[in-house]
Amino acid sequence: MSGDLHSRFARSFEAFADRVLVEDGARRWTYREIEVEAGRLAGRLQALGVAPGERVLVQTDKNVETLLLYIATIRAGAIYLPLNIDYTESELTYFAADATPVLAVCRERSTELFARIGGGAMQVTTLERLFADLPEEGAAPVPRRSDDIAAILYTSGTTGKPKGAMLTQDNLASNGEMLIDFWRFTHEDRLIHALPIFHVHGLFVAVHCVLFSGASMVFLPRFESARVIELMADSTVLMGVPTFYTRLLADPGFTRETAADMRLFISGSAPLSADIHRAFEARCGHRVLERYGMTETGMLTSNPYEGERRAGYVGPPLPGVSLRIAEFETGKVLPRGEVGIVEVKGRNIFKGYWQMPEKTAAEFRGDGWFITGDMGVIDADGYVQLVGREKDLIISGGLNVYPAEVEALLDDRDDVAEAAVIGVPHPDFGEAVVAVVQPSGAFDPEAVREDLRKQLAAFKVPKAILTLDVLPRNTMGKIQKKLLRERFAGLFA
Repeated sequence: MSGDLHSRFARSFEAFADRVLVEDGARRWTYREIEVEAGRLAGRLQALGVAPGERVLVQTDKNVETLLLYIATIRAGAIYLPLNIDYTESELTYFAADATPVLAVCRERSTELFARIGGGAMQVTTLERLFADLPEEGAAPVPRRSDDIAAILYTSGTTGKPKGAMLTQDNLASNGEMLIDFWRFTHEDRLIHALPIFHVHGLFVAVHCVLFSGASMVFLPRFESARVIELMADSTVLMGVPTFYTRLLADPGFTRETAADMRLFISGSAPLSADIHRAFEARCGHRVLERYGMTETGMLTSNPYEGERRAGYVGPPLPGVSLRIAEFETGKVLPRGEVGIVEVKGRNIFKGYWQMPEKTAAEFRGDGWFITGDMGVIDADGYVQLVGREKDLIISGGLNVYPAEVEALLDDRDDVAEAAVIGVPHPDFGEAVVAVVQPSGAFDPEAVREDLRKQLAAFKVPKAILTLDVLPRNTMGKIQKKLLRERFAGLFA
C-alpha cells in the first residue's frame, strides 16, 4: 500500500465519486467535485510557482475552499502549513521567517500584514483570488515518496520558540488507515465537523477518517450546541474537545432521544474529566470514547470501540503504535503501574522539527523512541492514564505531585465547574501546589482544602485555592497553565 497521501485520496475519489463528501449549509460537494476542483486549484498553485517541497502558508477561515486548498497542496507535492487564525503579528512574523513559504493564503484584511512580514519573499493572496482564476484543466498529481513532508504544524511553544513538526506522507496516510478500521468508519457514516482545521484533530483525524472511508461530513464554522443537536438526527459521529461535551450537557435539548441515532462520540486534544464522562453517559446512554494523540504523532492510544471505555483513561496503544513508560532523566523503562514519561514509536511518528536538528535529536532516545513530554502510567490491563505534562510536574519539598490527581478530586465536586492545579515558587518548599478553580455556585476554598486533606497526603493538598470566573484556554480547549503560572508566580513571594 502506497504511503503517498494523494494516492490514498485518489482511491476514495474513484470509489466514492458520486457520494457526498462535505456539505456546508450552502452546498453539497461530491467526492468527484472535490477532486476536480482540487485538481484545478493545484494547477493554479503551480502557475504561481509552488513547486514540490515548497511551503504554502494558510491562515484562513474554516470553509470548504480551505479544505480544497489542503487537498490541492498535497496534489501539487507541496507542504501544507496551516496556522491558527488567532496568531498575533509577532507570531506570524516568526512562522514566515522560519518556514520560508513561497505563498501565503490569508483573509483579505491580513494581506497587508503578510506582505509586510514576507518582505517580498513570498507571494500573498486570498482564497477568493485563487478561486477566481482557476485553469480549465486540473494538474496531474505530483508523485511523492512516503517519507516526503506533507505538512508542517507548529507546536504551541510553551517553552522556547514554537517548533514546526514535519509530518510525512506516510505518517498521515498510515494513521488515517488505522483509525478508520479501529473506529469502524464506513461510507454510511456522517460526521458532525465542528473543529477548527488548522490543527491535527480537525484536519487530519476528522477529515481523513471521512475521506478514507467514503463517509460524509457537515462543516460547521464553530461549535453551537443547538445546531449540533439538530444535526444528530441525520449523523452518526461527533469528534470534539471536552468543551463540546460540557456544552451539550448544559443544553436541555440534549437528551437520550436526540442522541439515539448517533454511533460514536470521540473526545481528544485535552483531558476529559471522569465526572463529565459519567454525566454524559447518564444523560444520553453513550460512553464517550477518549483517545490520545499529539501534533508530532497523530493518534497514539484509544479506548476500544467494543469493550470497556474507561473514564479518566485514554485506552491502550493503537495498532501499529509501540508505547512504553520510562524514567525521564535516564530513559530506564518502567514496569506497569509506575508513573513516568510516555515514549512512543511507529509509522505515525513525525520526521522531526523543521530546521531544528538539535531539538529533534533531544526529543528522541538513542533507540528511536520519541519522548512525548506527557507523564503517564499503564495499568494491569494495558490502559494508559495520563497524569500531566512533565513540565507540569510539581516538586514540592522534594516530593512529586501530579496535577491530574488533585484535579480529578476537585472536578468531581458539585461546587467546581473545572480546576487547574499548578506549581508556583515558594520560599520553603521550592514549589507550592496551587489550585485555580472555576466555581459552579457558592464556593468556600477553606472547606474544600479541608475535604482534600481527607483524600490526599498533606504535601499534595493545595497551599491555596484561587477562583476565576473563566479559566484561560487555547483554541483547542486546553487550559493554559503557563498563563496561570505566570499570573500567580508572586503568590508566596
